[in-house]
Amino acid sequence: MAKKIATIIIMTIMFSVFILDIITVVLCNKYEDRYRITAETFDSQGTADRIHFLNTGNSDAILIESNGHFALIDSGEGSNNPRANARINGYEDVVTDYIKKVAGDENGKAVLDFVLATHYHYDHAGGFEAIINDKDIIIKTAYVKKYYVERARQGELKAWRMDKVYLTIIESLEKRGFNTVTQIPSEPFTMGDFTIQFFNTKADINDRGIGENNNSIGTKLTKGDFAAFLAADITNLQGLERRLAPQIGNVDLLKLGHHGYAGATNRTLIKTLMPKAAVVTNGLGKIYPNVKWNLTMISHTSTYTTVKENGIVVTVDDSGGMTLTNNINSEN
Repeated sequence: MAKKIATIIIMTIMFSVFILDIITVVLCNKYEDRYRITAETFDSQGTADRIHFLNTGNSDAILIESNGHFALIDSGEGSNNPRANARINGYEDVVTDYIKKVAGDENGKAVLDFVLATHYHYDHAGGFEAIINDKDIIIKTAYVKKYYVERARQGELKAWRMDKVYLTIIESLEKRGFNTVTQIPSEPFTMGDFTIQFFNTKADINDRGIGENNNSIGTKLTKGDFAAFLAADITNLQGLERRLAPQIGNVDLLKLGHHGYAGATNRTLIKTLMPKAAVVTNGLGKIYPNVKWNLTMISHTSTYTTVKENGIVVTVDDSGGMTLTNNINSEN
C-alpha cells in the first residue's frame, strides 16, 4: 500500500512539473520576440561595445569587446575532461579562432586586456591551457582566484579535478610570463567604455565542502544606463544569490547562472535584477521549469540560447539599447 501511495505522489509531482514546463514554454514564446535577432556580419568589430556569447555547447566562453579593447570570461570546455565518462569534445579551437577573428589584427595577433576564470569546473576553465599557450594571443592580466583544495566536496574533486585544472592554468601563465592575479579585486575598473566589477571574489579556506559553483565569480558590466550581469555558475545554494542580488542591482541583460539549472536564478535574484533579456549557455529546452517560470512570470524576460542561435552578440549603443545578433560561430 505504501509503495502504491508513493508511486501516486511521485507521478503527480512529475505530471505537475511537466504541465508547468509546457505553460512556461508557451509563455516564454510570447515574450521571446521582444528582441528580434538578425545574423551577425562583424561589420562594426573593433569600435563597438559588445558581449559575445560563443556557442561552446553546454559550457561558457564570453568575449567582451569595448572600443577596441577585449577580454575573455571563461574558456569553454576543453578536450581533456577529467571525467573519464564525459566523452565531451573540446572547444579550444573554436574559442582561439574566434578571438583571433574578432580581436586580432591583420596578422591574426590578438591582445586581451584580461581573462577571468570564474571557477575551475572544466566546462568553464578547460580551454584556458590552449588559449594561454597560443603564441598569437597576448594576455595583459589573468584573474585566477586562488583555489583551496580543502574547500572542495570530495566527490566533486574526484570527478572534476579542480586542483589540477587550476595548477595547469597557473603553470601555463607562468610559462608565458603573463601577469597573474589570484586576489580578485572587487572594486570597479574600466575597459574601453565598460565599467567592470567582479562579485564573490573572496576565497575563505574555512568554507569547507561548499562546492565549486559557490566559488564562481560573477561579472557586472555597465555603460551609461545599461547594465549586464554574467552569473557564471552562481547558484542559490547556501544563499549566495540572495546575498549578491542587492549588491548587483537592476540589470538589462543576465547570463543565467549554472546553465539554467534548478539551483540557480531564484525568485529573489530575478525580482531584484529584473533583466529585460537573458542568455543561457545551454539548450532552451534544458532550462528548468522553475527558472523559466521566474524569468517569464516575474520579470517577463526574453531568454535566448547560444546553442539554438549558434552564438549570440549583444551590442550596446550609446543610449543603453541592446541589439542581438546570432550565428557568430559560423564562417563569415
